[in-house]
Amino acid sequence: MDKRWHKSSHSANGGECVEVSEGEAVRVRDTQNRDLGYLTVPAPEWSALVGALRGR
Repeated sequence: MDKRWHKSSHSANGGECVEVSEGEAVRVRDTQNRDLGYLTVPAPEWSALVGALRGR
């Protein structure tokens, strides 16, 4: 998986940011602690989570 990381559109400049790398699986990491690794989530589950958070 060689997808690019991008910052969440909801991340503020206060340092509380996450980055995601989207593909068949979605990787999520803390912007300030990239060296600690990332969480991998299957893409359908990620879409369901984001949809639920948006109130869909």
